[in-house]
Amino acid sequence: MAPLRLLCLCLPLLLLLPPSAAPAPAPAPRTDWAACRNLSRELSQLVSTLKEPHRALEEMRLSEEDPKNWPPRIRCSDACDPSTLDTNNTRCLRRILQGLQHYRDLLGSDIFTARRLTKLEAALDRLLGLVQQEHGRPPRHPMAPSDAWAHPLLQRLALQRLQSFTAIMSRVFTHSASPH
Repeated sequence: MAPLRLLCLCLPLLLLLPPSAAPAPAPAPRTDWAACRNLSRELSQLVSTLKEPHRALEEMRLSEEDPKNWPPRIRCSDACDPSTLDTNNTRCLRRILQGLQHYRDLLGSDIFTARRLTKLEAALDRLLGLVQQEHGRPPRHPMAPSDAWAHPLLQRLALQRLQSFTAIMSRVFTHSASPH
């Protein structure tokens, strides 16, 4: 009977103790803005130094509009402007992640089999890894096979769009990496 009495006397004391602290949730990974800025600059520099292997395409400016907004482009509605980035950068980073994944998939597609751009792919992979830490992996859109005769034109178009995308992305990362 004594152990039962001791339990009865201790139970009210246990109720007065503060609840044991639950383990603190792991902090959400933070975007390393400075690393993203540096990698986006590297990526931009790599794209700008690529030489067109087909001289006839060198002066050509290709344009193709996709009604489904693919490939992803950074727009005003993505909230990548400096005032919005300072308060909430989630939507902008998701769009950047979507674009990075698209261009990475494109560089690995049949369009670039005859012309592998390994340095560009590696820079995209590193930047993707940094941005994915916080926002996960976006849905992938598989590339449809294309005719071999169209590959040079499609490469040119893809690299022009990638160059535009990296220019805006670099501005976002540069702003976000600078002290405010």
